[in-house]
Amino acid sequence: MITDTEELDPEPGVRLLVDGGFDVRVVGSRDPDRIASAACDADALIVGYARIDAALLDRMPRVRLLATMSAGHDMIDTQAAARRGLWVTHLPHAATEDVAVHALASALCLLRRLPQADATVRSGGWSADFAEVPRRVGETTLGLVGMGRIARTLARLAAPLFGRIVAHDPRAEEWPEHVERLGLDALAAQADVISLHVPSTARTRGMVDAALLARTRPGTLLVNVSRGDLVDPTALLAALDSGHLAGAALDVFPEEPPTPGDRLRTHPRLLLSPHSAFLSDASLRAYATEPARNVLAWWTTGRPLTPVVVPDAPTRTPRTQGAPA
Repeated sequence: MITDTEELDPEPGVRLLVDGGFDVRVVGSRDPDRIASAACDADALIVGYARIDAALLDRMPRVRLLATMSAGHDMIDTQAAARRGLWVTHLPHAATEDVAVHALASALCLLRRLPQADATVRSGGWSADFAEVPRRVGETTLGLVGMGRIARTLARLAAPLFGRIVAHDPRAEEWPEHVERLGLDALAAQADVISLHVPSTARTRGMVDAALLARTRPGTLLVNVSRGDLVDPTALLAALDSGHLAGAALDVFPEEPPTPGDRLRTHPRLLLSPHSAFLSDASLRAYATEPARNVLAWWTTGRPLTPVVVPDAPTRTPRTQGAPA
């Protein structure tokens, strides 16, 4: 059963699953009642943005695998899934390059003040009318909060452009040689551009708050292509209003989409995109097909391709032929 698909065409994944012997239902909704009704006898659930919590899992007693259509998996209560002996999978590589490039493009747009340049020309002005002169990228420091796949890709792409790259991630298993390790406070104090690349957890939610922003230098820029709840919106708007933060690029928001009256939609120092950093022709294909491949691998071998939650005991034995029963 496939929950919500948003702008995604699920058909390529559906074809793979049908060819593998599965009966596939596309609900096209985040509503828990509709999901529970459609998945009451489902073996596997492919999840978009729908929230899958313990209460909803109790209403889907046959489900043994939850496959997300994203690198993130915070829409699933993974602890509840683990307690029930369920597999949870994600897509670690589907849009790594796309998100890293989007973050880099956002940082460069902010540094070169391209939105302001565009507005100046459209209003009849010219270069002499620039209120703030762009900075030379090669003389700035890029600070990465997190050192996962996307951040490492961004560090590689940004290396020829920025004068210095620093990062903070106490849990990182891999670390590029050209990236300096710093504590979070030191990074905030030294970076000209801060780019966020951590998941939404109890530890990271609201991490960019008034106290952290106060440690930044005047004129610092912020990029968030990760999760909207990493940033305290009140603190962000206050820092933008005061000019202490020169600008920010947001691809994610605390509420998506933002309400019409939300100042995050209208502040002149914000560069906005509609949670589209992941978006490309290649990533859309992968988001449709790779969750299906996780389901098929689990069904035929007993183990999915990219698990993030592994049950203590297998929830089914491998089967090389025949349809799910």
